[in-house]
Amino acid sequence: MKNSLKKTLKTVLPIALGVFLVWYSYNSTSPEDRAQIIKYIKEANMLWVSLSILLGILSHISRAIRWSYLLEPLGYKPKLANNILIILTSYFANLGIPRSGEILRATALTSYENVPFEKGFGTIVTERVIDLIMLLGIIGTTFILQTDIILEFFQNKGFNLNKILILLVIFIIGAGLFFFFIKKSTHPFILKLRGFVSGLIQGVTSIFKMKNKWLFIFHTFFIWGVYIGMFWVIKFTVPETIGLTVSQLLVAFVFGAFAMTATNGGIGLYPIAVSSALAIFGISSVSGDAFGWIMWISQTLMVVIFGTISFLVLPLLNRNK
Repeated sequence: MKNSLKKTLKTVLPIALGVFLVWYSYNSTSPEDRAQIIKYIKEANMLWVSLSILLGILSHISRAIRWSYLLEPLGYKPKLANNILIILTSYFANLGIPRSGEILRATALTSYENVPFEKGFGTIVTERVIDLIMLLGIIGTTFILQTDIILEFFQNKGFNLNKILILLVIFIIGAGLFFFFIKKSTHPFILKLRGFVSGLIQGVTSIFKMKNKWLFIFHTFFIWGVYIGMFWVIKFTVPETIGLTVSQLLVAFVFGAFAMTATNGGIGLYPIAVSSALAIFGISSVSGDAFGWIMWISQTLMVVIFGTISFLVLPLLNRNK
């Protein structure tokens, strides 16, 4: 009963939060501002929106190819078409239930390519770790490129430079003590955690031993470069954001990336987070909201449409299984 309630809350709460944020965003803007935002969305240049969607599709295809490189050393060579359809279906599933897409990916791979669930899931975990490293790299790069403006933003929020440095030092010391404790502890839970972390590290380092390691690394950078590209082209759909540089848009990109993990597919929160980031560079809330909504609507529609098609085509393509 307790586990059932926990699962229900994990499913319902992110959706409820997203719906609340949509309502909050709607009610916190004046009728005039809402009319202007809707006008921007309706008049968005479909050339740039279509290019953003195309880049999104390319990222999924590249991710499917990269997944093959992880599966090959395990002795499996799934059809590329199956990989693409499974990935698109999994992203569609994540819109409904957070993180369910990863389970679906491993399950579908077992059903259609006879890859044992634990091995398929292991490659997906490795993918996520690599993507986390890439995101941390982008965050670090963004901070270096926009150090002054980011520090000014935190100062305006009541954090001065000394407080930020103190928090950073406390974090580094805390992380050091945490890793020292994990290394020395013999507690059963800590030993399991150490084994799990060790497994992840081995999974990541195994990339450098694989046959197609350079192609894997290329596709990793390509995927994240395309993510930034599909975000960048949307700036041409809103007049006020056309002049933004790549480094400025990276700040909004990072804000949006965090928003995507908080609610199902970033519903409600994504436009708010992106608009808040763009406000740092003097972009009005109307233009920032319009940018965020255009980006979110276009990518969500892409996932819904192609995810639905993939969900229907996948079993048809593998009728013999």
